[in-house]
Amino acid sequence: MSIHINRLSKKYGEQTVLDAIGFDVKEGEVVGFLGPNGAGKTTTMKIIAGSLPYDSGSVRICGREVKDHPIETKALIGYLPEQNPLYTEMYVKEYLLFVADAYRLGKGKNKQVDQLIDTVGLRPEFRKKIGQLSKGYRQRVGLAQALIPNPKVLLLDEPTTGLDPNQLEEIRTLIREIGKDRTVLFSTHIMQEIKAICNRVLIIHRGAIVADCSDLTTMSDGSSYRFEAEFLHPADVEALSDFLQPAIVRTKEPALFDISSATDIRANIFDFAVSSNNKLLTLRRMETSLEDIFRTLTK
Repeated sequence: MSIHINRLSKKYGEQTVLDAIGFDVKEGEVVGFLGPNGAGKTTTMKIIAGSLPYDSGSVRICGREVKDHPIETKALIGYLPEQNPLYTEMYVKEYLLFVADAYRLGKGKNKQVDQLIDTVGLRPEFRKKIGQLSKGYRQRVGLAQALIPNPKVLLLDEPTTGLDPNQLEEIRTLIREIGKDRTVLFSTHIMQEIKAICNRVLIIHRGAIVADCSDLTTMSDGSSYRFEAEFLHPADVEALSDFLQPAIVRTKEPALFDISSATDIRANIFDFAVSSNNKLLTLRRMETSLEDIFRTLTK
């Protein structure tokens, strides 16, 4: 297991930021870490990276406990923080060679840095000072420095914040390519990023993991089907709920209902209309979006 988190807790003063959370990320997974602002994403990332101590629980990187093996675990991780810390007066290649020296890469550093410049698409700009680069290219520099130690685990904390649509697509494509041969934990509060990049999502809310799923179309209550049913006359919601058990029925208007179910129950909805001497005007299957899941879990 590349990342193993067990009952991880962290407080700032009296405020509980992480409340005994736990999750695993397997080797080769690209996992989205989704949550509202202030949910605990950045704190979790900093703890995994070894830059922030934790109060209790266990954090293991490739089988090693972060608290007990800080140097070894840091060597396995590439970390791009939310606020990309760069030396803006340094040239791109100069900065990456500086980072390579910090990792003590030795004689092979020039070749490795040149390869990374091509990998992240910095070749057209690598002779410029970092302060002269656009936000998109600065993020590429940040990705390059995170990749210098050839990490087994890559932590990306909201790497696309503030990018324009073209830059967004370029960075998304880059992350997808990078994620093919390493484990990636990708933090964001933007649903589109998860759908574009990740094959699994963790949702954190108020310091607790509230969802962990690879099926991004399944609601938190386990339902995969959603229908909007409109009857000619108002229907009793309790009678409809009893008839369609264990489906979940929500009233939108007296004759209009939102119905969630683990199976396709369109025939049952028709049967209810017949048995209650009502008529079904419309029955429409609704797509379940990640936005729906997110709102349900974090409202």
